Parts: sequence; structure tokens; C-alpha cells
Amino acid sequence: MKDKQKILTDKLEAAKLGGGKERIKKQHAKGKLTARERIHFLLDEGSFEELGALVTHRTKDFGMDKQIFYGDGVVTGYGTINERKVYVFAQDFTVFGGALSETHAEKICKVMDLAMRVGVPLIGLNDSGGARIQEGVRSLGGYADIFHKNVMASGVIPQISAIMGPCAGGAVYSPAMTDFTLMVENSSYMFVTGPNVVKTVTNEEVTSEELGGANTHATKSGVTHVTAANDIACINQIKELVSYMPQNCEDTPEQIPYELGEEIREELEDIVPENPNQPYDMRHVINGVIDQESFFEIHKDYAENIVVGFARLAGRSIGIVANQPISLAGVLDVEASKKAARFTRFCDCFNIPLLVLVDVPGFLPGTDQEWNGIITNGAKLLFALSEATVPKITVITRKAYGGAYDVMNSKHIGADMNYAWPGAEIAVMGAKGASEIIFRKEIASAKDSEAKLIEKEKEYADKFANPYSAAERGFIDEVIVPKDTRKKLIKAFSMFENKNIKLPKKKHGNIPL
Repeated sequence: MKDKQKILTDKLEAAKLGGGKERIKKQHAKGKLTARERIHFLLDEGSFEELGALVTHRTKDFGMDKQIFYGDGVVTGYGTINERKVYVFAQDFTVFGGALSETHAEKICKVMDLAMRVGVPLIGLNDSGGARIQEGVRSLGGYADIFHKNVMASGVIPQISAIMGPCAGGAVYSPAMTDFTLMVENSSYMFVTGPNVVKTVTNEEVTSEELGGANTHATKSGVTHVTAANDIACINQIKELVSYMPQNCEDTPEQIPYELGEEIREELEDIVPENPNQPYDMRHVINGVIDQESFFEIHKDYAENIVVGFARLAGRSIGIVANQPISLAGVLDVEASKKAARFTRFCDCFNIPLLVLVDVPGFLPGTDQEWNGIITNGAKLLFALSEATVPKITVITRKAYGGAYDVMNSKHIGADMNYAWPGAEIAVMGAKGASEIIFRKEIASAKDSEAKLIEKEKEYADKFANPYSAAERGFIDEVIVPKDTRKKLIKAFSMFENKNIKLPKKKHGNIPL
């Protein structure tokens, strides 16, 4: 019996070495952790239970029968993060460069199936050179199996992808279909076609970092939601991100114990400038409303005219969508609409209440926006907020003009509570522009047209550029002073905690993709 146990021990020890000590050294020399080290730092101490440690590939061609490694380039299993269960897979670059084979894919699919069956989040740590070319279509089939399971799991369990090395070709589509993608700076990249192919086809010369590095995808494409300086920082961000989420779509986010106090925040009184054209940082409003240091921003460097992220309010997890006046005056454009719509749909999938902070002068005008589909892209945010059934609360801090007023979680599209600060302006457009249209003839015929414009601008502003016309109609539930905002929100979200609304019976809506 002892001899048989020694055989098992030897096999498991070989599996732990992956591609061997020399390849592990090379991995470390690049500033990267191994697959097992990443799992060690991700999960609670001693909680990891490995599955499929002794799996090997089945390929006989091209001398592959002489290159057998236990685990076949991916470590899979389950454990806990802060005592909450998760399934995880981590690709092992020391084995065939983490290339995906048929059996490698089967291991990943197995933990995906189990995560759905149990109802817990799935975390993928990606570090792979792509498909294992020695297996041909079998490796491509493996990718497709993973893609299909990503789609089936979407909206059922949270799916998080960390790109901690190369991720190219077909491999990029699995992370793209998960809920959140994190990338490690200077050691990871994602692209469908690499620099060599790009040069051949388009004659462009570009590096891997420029084409698909973390900074590129964080600022230009929006493919990655969060970037990290190194593997450990990335792992810590995953842990924090998971803490805001429930285990599955039928669960609710974990609530942190919180003792209610007076909940008045005086600092909110001085954030919005008296000058309606002067910018301010909406993050100051966010930090003045939420529990201290609880904001986890998503897509921080992409579409900066809108801010989205998770936070806690009296210990409860919430999602925040907020216009950002310091960037493009907070207008809605193509990128901002997509960013906010995507985040809204995630929160709705997983029962995370939404707080929408509004200071929006409208949609960005111009041929670039129209030709790039601001109509359908703006409609994505409108569709997402209209469809969302989670508690939805809006606070208008300053401007809410035109169609953007409707889109930003107005009462008309199903918001549960709508607050406005006393200086809020809710109108079709700004007073100056509106006056130039409405009083065009009077202004043109006046002896002093400039003085007449100022007079009419004040007349319009007094009548419409305030929250009271909307409040009289019931479109605003309450006009509140800024310092009371946090207290009001805590009470409102508590009231709507058991909100129950059913959408009309259908297979699914047809969001304007």
C-alpha cells in the first residue's frame, strides 16, 4: 500500500512543478507568478481543492507523446475568498506556453459547469500562447466549448477574467464574454491578430504593448475594466471586486454590519459651484454619499465623461452611474453610453441596486458621434436602465437637459425615487439656447438685443431652470439639500430592499447592439 501511495505522491509532486524548475525560473524572471502561486495568493489559506491534477493530453502527433505534463497546462479547482466559495482556473505558461489543448479545455469546462451547478463565481487567470497547434481543430473545438459555456453562465454567476500574460487570437473571446476583465501592466496583452499579421495586412508597425497592452485596452478600446501594476495587485483587485457581488443571480450581495448614525455630510454643500458652467469632480459627490473609502471604480480611464463603479451605502453593496462634469462637461457620447449600459446590466443581473447621479447637458453633437451611432449607442443606456428591475434611485445635482434627462434614470423610465438638489436645472436645454429660439423675434427687434437676451434668459431660467416644475408634476419626488443626500439614500434603498417587479413574458429583449 505504501508503494502505491508513493506513486500517487510522486505524480502529484510532478504536477505541482508544471513545466519544471527551469521554466518556473523563467516565469519569475519576467516578474510573473506561476499558476499555482497565483491561486495561492487569490484563495484563503488552505482552502484550495484541486481537480484534474493528473490529467494529460492525448496527442500522439509531432512527438507530443514524449512531452507529457500532469495537469496539461491549467490548474483548476475550488476554494474560498474571504470564506465565500469560488471556482477558479489558472493557465500555466510553464507547460507548452499555456497553450490550450482538448483536455486543457475540458478541465476549464468542468469547473465552469460545476460553478453554475453550485451557483458561485468563476475566476479565470489567463496566461496562454493560444491554441495548441499540434492538435488542430480539437483545440479550436475546445475554445468553442468554453465560449458556449461563458454565454450559458452569463447572468447566472459572476465571471471574472484576469489577463496575466499573453491572450491572443480566439483566446480573447472568452474573457470578452465574462463580466469583468483585469489586465496586468507591461506583462499582458490581448489582440485578435498580432503585430506581424497587422504589418502584413495593413503595413502598420506596432508593438504588442501598443496594439493590445493593458493601457491600450484601459483607455482606447474599453476591453479591460481594471489594470494592475503586477500579479499581486491584480489578485487583490479581484478579491475586492468579488466582495461587492452576490454568489449568483438568485442571491443578494453580502451586507457588511453598519451602525446608523446622523448620516449628515456637510461637505456635500460646497461641491457644486455657483457658476453653472464651472466644472467639478463628481467623485467628490460620490465619496460624500457612500461609506468611506468604499468606491471601486470600473473603467476609470475609459469614457471619462461618465463614472461607474461599486460602493457601499450603510454596508450595502450598490452600483453607481454618474455623469462627470470635469470631462466633456459630463455629456453622453458613444463610449460613455456603452460603458454605463454594460455596467447597469451587470448590476441588474446580480441584484445590485443602482444609484444614478445626474449632471448632464445633453448628448455630444457632431458628425463623428452621429456617424458612429450615437442614436443606437445612446439607446443602449436607455434600454438598460428601462429594463433594470433592481432598486433605482436618481439624484440630480445640477443639469439634466434634453433627451439625456430622460435617459439618466428619469422617473419616466422606471426610477423608484428621484431626488434633486435645489440648484438643479431640469429643462429641454440651457436657458441661453432656449431663449435664443423661443424669443428670437423679440431679441432681433429689440434696440439692445444683447440686453433683451439676458432679460429673456433670466425669464426662462426662473420658469424652467430649476427642479420645481418637475417636482410639481411628480417627476421629482423630493427636492433635498445636499447634506441630507446620504441619509435620504440610506432610507430609500432600505425601503426598496424587497422591491419585486416582473417584466412582460418574453424570451429576451432586443437591446440595440
